[in-house]
Amino acid sequence: MTLPRDDAAALAGRWTEGVLLKRDVFSTVERGRFRAESGERGAVLRRLDQVPWWSFPLALHLFNREKKALTRASGLDVGPPLLWAGRRALARGFIDGVALHLARPIGDRAYFASAKAALRRLHRAGICHNDLAKEQNWLRGADGRAYLTDFQLAVCFRRRSRLFRIAAYEDLRHLLKHKRRYAPEALTAAERRILARKSVFARVWLMTGKKVYRAITRGVFNFTDREGGGRRLVNDAPPLIARLKSHPQVRDAAIVAFADRRSGVGLYAFVEASGETLEAELTAALSQARDLPPPPEHLQVVERLPRDADGRVRSEFLQLVAMNQVDLIEPLLVNASDRAAMKGLLDRRKNLRDRFSF
Repeated sequence: MTLPRDDAAALAGRWTEGVLLKRDVFSTVERGRFRAESGERGAVLRRLDQVPWWSFPLALHLFNREKKALTRASGLDVGPPLLWAGRRALARGFIDGVALHLARPIGDRAYFASAKAALRRLHRAGICHNDLAKEQNWLRGADGRAYLTDFQLAVCFRRRSRLFRIAAYEDLRHLLKHKRRYAPEALTAAERRILARKSVFARVWLMTGKKVYRAITRGVFNFTDREGGGRRLVNDAPPLIARLKSHPQVRDAAIVAFADRRSGVGLYAFVEASGETLEAELTAALSQARDLPPPPEHLQVVERLPRDADGRVRSEFLQLVAMNQVDLIEPLLVNASDRAAMKGLLDRRKNLRDRFSF
């Protein structure tokens, strides 16, 4: 499948390809630069030219929902601005920020106040997002404010019907679930009551529709994790990590997934160890092992993995390195220890196929 001629002509000379962010049966999402009327700027392009025929009708439906919602949300400053939209592709502005599960705004009352205000503006415009349970659809901008992204499930209402009020309530309840996780001390009594009371629709969905949804997304579409690694990250990574950790020189290991233009989903292994020849040795061992899944596309030995105060590996840093979104790491570095751990890692990073200067 290819883009329609008018879409391809509109993008020619205006879109500069950068980093592949995601590819699934519903769309291909890339980060790059787009030349709009106001000048060239960072952007994200969603395109349907690599969608399989059997998922295309649903992919087109989701695409049109996003296009309609972004058009109506223009000027609200709650999400990415729509820069251009065609029949099978659209370009939206890039928000300088990271997803909630990467930013981890622990105790950040201002962030959640901003998120609630953004949601209020969205609802006043008659738009319900409908996919805010996912932390990756909430961004923490470089300015500290909350932004929303991925409007494929959004619905635009003509009036404030009962269905609108239910959807808006669920949007708010999902926001408060994130607030409870990262800033529970900031929850008000009213917000706690909302968290304690699901709508009838939500209760029915949990008992019926969600089970069907999971069966389809996990069984048919292979959506098994929020990073987009699918079954490869969920099933292949654990035995690979176990084998890496069994090496006497390896102190720890972590594997993250990234979107890959050739294979669709790639794995990137980070190994905490010492030794100049160990990298080649481990790569060869994984490649030759017949009892293991296919080896990671990239394996990097580092002196020290980045960790939090409790000693847990900062997988959000590793995820951004693997995805070539290294410009988003700096705002997450809060101390000298983080910077020291990341310097050597960044200097020797492997996934340079999509390297791009933003």
